[in-house]
Amino acid sequence: MQIIRMPLGIYQANCYIVWDDKTNFSVVIDPGGDFESLKYAIQKNGLVVKYIILTHAHADHIGALDELKEYSGAKILIHQDDFEMLKNKRKNHSDRMGDKIIELEADEKLKDNDKVLIGDKELLIIHTPGHSKGSICIKSGNALFTGDTLFAGSIGRTDLDGGSFEEIIKSIKNKLIVLPGETKVYPGHGPSTTIATEKENNPFLV
Repeated sequence: MQIIRMPLGIYQANCYIVWDDKTNFSVVIDPGGDFESLKYAIQKNGLVVKYIILTHAHADHIGALDELKEYSGAKILIHQDDFEMLKNKRKNHSDRMGDKIIELEADEKLKDNDKVLIGDKELLIIHTPGHSKGSICIKSGNALFTGDTLFAGSIGRTDLDGGSFEEIIKSIKNKLIVLPGETKVYPGHGPSTTIATEKENNPFLV
């Protein structure tokens, strides 16, 4: 499995392009903006985008969603609890964040423990409410894409609609920190880390 991290948009949300190097089938996680840069990376690597997976529906993670959908024809996947948020500019905050309104309907609703196949690679959906009701993490092999649930040395904000400090801590402790320590964490903002590092040093968890 190959991974490219691209901080995109005015909020520099991490977008990840993940692909199976046998087939070049790929998934784009959280296309936050700067579509032309994203398209260039897709074309440069000869990728076929099969799915666009959103870790949640906040505006800083969906800024290039409409353009990527039109360009690739890929299916948009989002957890069922954020499905309505994606369709509503006030709920996803695109009416006041970023530079354009995003109101789209996802092609498929995800739920906890769903699996998405990209070539020979399996992506496991882990429902981790707290940042939003439908926040998810995505695990493939030793890689864990955590969206705005878990960051290096921090956690996602919980003061927006659907957020809950109690829920996000519960999600992290019950579903993420229990994973092997060598699991590589690819968050929605900032640098990568590992489960072991966060378990030992994250001030919200120790």
